[in-house]
Amino acid sequence: MVAMSYFPIIFFALLACAMGAVMMLAGRLLARHKPYDEKNSAYECGFEAFEDARVKFDVRYYLIAILFILFDLEIAFLFPWALVFKHLGMYGFVLMAVFLAILIAGFVYVWKKGALEWE
Repeated sequence: MVAMSYFPIIFFALLACAMGAVMMLAGRLLARHKPYDEKNSAYECGFEAFEDARVKFDVRYYLIAILFILFDLEIAFLFPWALVFKHLGMYGFVLMAVFLAILIAGFVYVWKKGALEWE
C-alpha cells in the first residue's frame, strides 16, 4: 500500500523524462543543419577572446557571491515568518530578533574587514 502512495511522484518523474527526451529528439530531427565558420566559432559576442578562458578569479569575487547568497537566504526566512507572525507571538518575535542580530553582526564584521570593497 505504501508503494501506491509514491505512484504520482514516479509517474510525473517518468512523464518529465519522456517529455524531455521527446523535445530533444524533435529538436534534433526538425532543426536545420547549415553550419558555417562564424557559427562554429568559439565566441559569438562580436570580438575575439583576449586571454585564456581559464583565468583565476580573485577570492573576493567568491566572497561577494557567498555573501549575496547568505543575505538572499535571510529574505527567504523572513517571508514565511512574516506570514505566521501573529500566531507565533512574542516567542517568534524574539527568535527572529536573535536570528537577525546574529546576521547583522556578521554583516558588520564583513563590512569592517573590507570584504565588500571592490577594487
